[in-house]
Amino acid sequence: MARNAPILITDAEPSLDKQRHSREIRYLVMMSLRAVCLLLGSLLAVWQVPLLWLWLLLCGLGMVLLPWIAVMVANDRPVKPEHRWRHRPPAAAGTSTTELPTQPAGKTIDVEQ
Repeated sequence: MARNAPILITDAEPSLDKQRHSREIRYLVMMSLRAVCLLLGSLLAVWQVPLLWLWLLLCGLGMVLLPWIAVMVANDRPVKPEHRWRHRPPAAAGTSTTELPTQPAGKTIDVEQ
């Protein structure tokens, strides 16, 4: 008789509320960085710093790209453990991962019979 392996609480995924909260924090941090870029760009323009065009270009890129990146990060869920690189078991020698399983398929029900 095979025994079922116990489920460890440390293997459980974070709750959906915790995942959402962490995504909200990342979004707020990135949008705050965008506000810093806007403020820094305006201050640098007033102070007429050397290489002003380069600094304004960098601040402008930050103001344009950060909202897009922030939305992408906020909508992204954590990677499942089986899809992480470090958790992949090494492939056995001589086996291919593209082979189809050889188990018999279940009963197929066809309505046109």
